[in-house]
Formats: sequence, structure tokens, C-alpha cells
Amino acid sequence: MTARPSKYVGVFAALVLMLVPAPLPAAAQPPSALSASIQPSLADVLEEVTPAVVNIAVRSRAPAATNPLYNDPFFRRYFNLPEQRQQRLSAGSGVIVDADKGYILTNHHVVENAGEIAVTLKDRRRFTAKLEGSDKATDIALLKIEADKLTALSFGDSGALRVGDSVVAIGNPFGLGQTVTSGIVSALGRGGINVEGYEDFIQTDASINPGNSGGALVTADGLLVGINTAIIAPAGGNVGIGFAVPIAMASRVMEQLIEHGEVRRGRIGISVQDLTPDLAEALGIEQSYGAVVGRVERNSPAAHAGLQAGDVIIAVNDRKITGSADLRNRVGLAQVGSDVKIEYLRDGVPKTVTVRIEPDEALAEPSAVSARLEGAQFEDAAGNVVVSGIEDGSAAARSGLRAGDVIVAVNRRPIATVAELAAALKNASGTIALDLFRGGSKLFLVIQ
Repeated sequence: MTARPSKYVGVFAALVLMLVPAPLPAAAQPPSALSASIQPSLADVLEEVTPAVVNIAVRSRAPAATNPLYNDPFFRRYFNLPEQRQQRLSAGSGVIVDADKGYILTNHHVVENAGEIAVTLKDRRRFTAKLEGSDKATDIALLKIEADKLTALSFGDSGALRVGDSVVAIGNPFGLGQTVTSGIVSALGRGGINVEGYEDFIQTDASINPGNSGGALVTADGLLVGINTAIIAPAGGNVGIGFAVPIAMASRVMEQLIEHGEVRRGRIGISVQDLTPDLAEALGIEQSYGAVVGRVERNSPAAHAGLQAGDVIIAVNDRKITGSADLRNRVGLAQVGSDVKIEYLRDGVPKTVTVRIEPDEALAEPSAVSARLEGAQFEDAAGNVVVSGIEDGSAAARSGLRAGDVIVAVNRRPIATVAELAAALKNASGTIALDLFRGGSKLFLVIQ
């Protein structure tokens, strides 16, 4: 058999090369294939974490009607009227954080004044929950249910979050059922939402709508980093500005609610202010963060430890302090009786001291302050005194005082604590003149 000339083989190889399609550039790749290769789905993560997010509904008691005849038992019996009407409101969401003990974190405002609390799981099982404790200042509450086969979320490190990190909000917005939204961390350490509270919010653009309160803010790998709590909604809906309580703060509150049923706040006896660039220049230091001690109370833990006015606190327990609000959060939520390590600068020289946390007696009863301000409650707040509550129709309300007012002086005498307020009012036998701030404006309130 004779071989064919090799020129035909060459022609065939050339034809094959012409018929094989050339690889497409990346821009021409099918979009579905490209997106699948660089944008992995969150579905697998969410399948594991969503069973830990629950719906919370509250049952509250309300009068059956406003007609005074309805208060007459004979009238009610004659017309066979019910004694009282009960309402079930789909209030919000919660997060299972301990599957063995049935602990659920949610918001204080979700369960406030609830007569009965019902928890519905993703698998539609429903349980009556017990309120273990609640803290208005941080807007955190702890519930407990008796149930098996629960799924709990693992805690992440909210202190390690960075602006731009991907997060997912899970909750029950508008009573629609469990819903998931995604976004990024927009900002950290946000405050000023509630002047009387302890704030260190995570800001996110992941949609947090009414009903999401108490739900979970998780990372892309499914770790719990926040409890959704608030939104800025000028038109009543989400505009991309939502807030979550960092899980580091929520977990400290939870520990105290488990142990005491309430949060027992601590203090060390100082008033502080933020370290600004101008203040840093005046103090001759290059530090760009911290809290400047403005005043040290006599016989306080801070005084015993040797802290002085002008010291710049930069860290507590080896974690840096971003400002006065951050320091207030760390000290206020520390266990009473525990010791904290405080790092500070004095004349630019780094120093370290250990300070014992003592009980915070800042919350004063109205009668302890002045009869003319009866019905008001006051609380220390970063070197000032905040009106934390006002009873409707009380003497304090009639005087013009409002919840959220920040009192800075009494009869032109500066005050920094509730104790100083009480002392100043005790010595004021005549007219009381209060210098205060309300909504960012300075006011002068005269009380006869």
C-alpha cells in the first residue's frame, strides 16, 4: 500500500483549526457563568442561620371601650360584654443565641409592656416566652423558651467589623414572614439616636424595616454581629440607614440579665469629653483618639487610682477608646466589682492603672432631687445630666422640662452629675433656673 502525499494531511489540520472557535474574551463570556464564578450565593449560609431567627408577637391588654358605662359591672353583665379585650400584635423579631437553654435576644421596645410573648420559629412551632430581663438604655431584652431542636447563631467579632464589610439582615418586616436583605457596613460607632442610651451602633444599608427590630445582622459567613434596632425613616419606610446594636454590647447586657435580671451599671467617678484635634494640639500630644478627663470625683475609684483632670484615656482592657461615648459604654456595662485596666496619657507619657468598677447610683428618684421636679428621672451622661423620663401631668412636666433635656447648670452653677444636681436644688430655696440643651439648642428654663 502506497502512502498518500503528506500535503493532504496539512490541509486537513488547517481546516480543523479554522473550525474550532477561538476562546471568547472575558467581557464576552455568558453573564450567568461569569457571575456564578465570582459571586457565590449566600443560600447555603442562610439555610443554616435563618432557623435561628424567630418572629415575636406580644399580647397586650387594653380597655374594651372608652364609654364610662362600660366600667359598670352590671351594665357589662346585662349586655354580656367581655371583661377586657386582648390584642395580639406582630411586634418584631428575635435571635436564638443559646439552643440548649432557649435564650433569645431581641429589642426592649419589642417586648415593652407585653402581657404575653409568643415566639414562632421558622418551622412554624409556637411557644410562649418568658421575659428574663430587659434594658431600655441599650434596647436589649432577653427571652427564654422551653423547646428542643433549636438552632442558635454563633457570635462574631463586632469589634473587627470594617466599613464596607458585607452583612445580611434577617427578620420579619411588616409581618410578611421571614425575610433576608443584604448590604454593607456603612459606618461604625454611631450615636446620637437616643441621648439617654448607651450607643455604639453599626450602621448598614441592608434594609431594616418595621418588624425587623430584634432580628439578626450577620456576616457573609453567618456569624451574628448585631441585633437590628432602629432606622431613620423620614417618610415611614427604609431609606438605607439602619442601625444594629453590636453583639459585643448585647452579649454583655445578656450576661447581666441572666445573672441579675437587670443591668447593674458601673462607674469610676469621672467626667470626660472627646479628644479633638484642637484639644490634642493644646495638650501637646499626637494622639488622634481617646477621651479627655475633665473632672475626677473625690473619693471615687478613679481618684483612688490616681487619675487626674487632663489625662487622656486611650484604652480599656487593651481595646482602644474612640471617644467619650465609647468609654461610657465600656465602663457602664462592665460588671460591678470587677477591675478594668485603663491606659492613658499624662503629659504625653503612657501610663497604665487598674480601677475598680463601683455601682452607678446615677439614676435618681424624683423626690431625691426636688419636689418641684417631681415626676422626672435623671441620669448621668458623659459629664452632664440627662432627663431620662417624665411622667405625664407631673410637676416636672408642668414646669416645661422634657425627656431628653440635658441639664448643664442650676442657677448658673455648672453640674456634671445627678448628685451635684440634687445638691444644687437642695440649696435653691427660691426660683430655680436651669441651663439646658434641647434638640441641639440652648435653653434657659425658670421654675418658680
